[in-house]
Amino acid sequence: MTNENIKRIRLLRLWEILNQESDEDHPIGTEELRAKLATSGIQCDRKTLYSDVALLNNFGYEIFCLRSTSNQYYVEDRSFSVPEVLIIMDAVQAASFITERKTEELVDKVGKLAGSQRGEVLKQNVVQFSTVKSMNESIYYSVSEISNAIVSKKKIGFNYFDYDLRFNRAYRMDKDNPEVRKYYVVNPMATVFSNDNYYLFCYDDKHGTVVQYRVDRMDKVRMLDDDITPSKEAESFDLAEHKRQLFGMYGGEECAVELEAERELIDVICDKFGKTVSLQETTDGKIAFTANVQVSPTFMAWCCSFGNLLKVKGPSHVVDRIKDYLDSVRAIY
Repeated sequence: MTNENIKRIRLLRLWEILNQESDEDHPIGTEELRAKLATSGIQCDRKTLYSDVALLNNFGYEIFCLRSTSNQYYVEDRSFSVPEVLIIMDAVQAASFITERKTEELVDKVGKLAGSQRGEVLKQNVVQFSTVKSMNESIYYSVSEISNAIVSKKKIGFNYFDYDLRFNRAYRMDKDNPEVRKYYVVNPMATVFSNDNYYLFCYDDKHGTVVQYRVDRMDKVRMLDDDITPSKEAESFDLAEHKRQLFGMYGGEECAVELEAERELIDVICDKFGKTVSLQETTDGKIAFTANVQVSPTFMAWCCSFGNLLKVKGPSHVVDRIKDYLDSVRAIY
């Protein structure tokens, strides 16, 4: 190997050591640096080390030096802090749409965001989540195809499935040809993480509405050559407002619903609706508010989950739907 190649490898290895193992709180001394280089089979005297650091700095590889009888060097740590990385790791491990195998791979990659603190991060990451993970290993590919289609303003096609009694995929079939899997073609708009799942919001040409699908239930997702269909519904669609109105990502009739609740549910109401609702105190010490929601079975179940602590006051047709819902639940017992 020529002297020039040796110098290149020495510079590369020196930068790798400082970038991966040092920061402002953990500088590496001259002799320790030489020893680390030696373990890679690279001999380097003090004078050469000084000149190599100067050369790297001249080319923009910023290396700081604490001068003393034995200089100490470090690269300023611009990576994520330990708490930040731990939060991301927890989110990955708690997300049900990511499979077990992909979770392990992603957690390991996220750990590297902590730079020189990676060992500390992985050591602290001992929480075991009981999240039921998705079984769809192709979700990364699906997300990639969807993202590319949204950027390119192209339609996507896919098959969609549920699970049968043995947890095998049960594909939705074409109504006109029950032997053939139904092929969905939609105009992708956005992806949303909600209630531990990942959803695609899209405009459906056939029905002329905005619908959503779980990404982990989509199979053979492909970006098509067809451009998306311009529509007033898609252009005027407010994703943030729509998501706020949904309960469990199940759609329904959009309606301003009047509710009354005990004061102890203020935190619950705040978590669900945020500051989009105005709370008023009633004469009997309860709170009243109006929320724009999509009246779905999930919304009605949410209301009933609080027993006599929350009551739907209006409009009357929503109250009637709540009564019917309760009657249908009582009928099965």
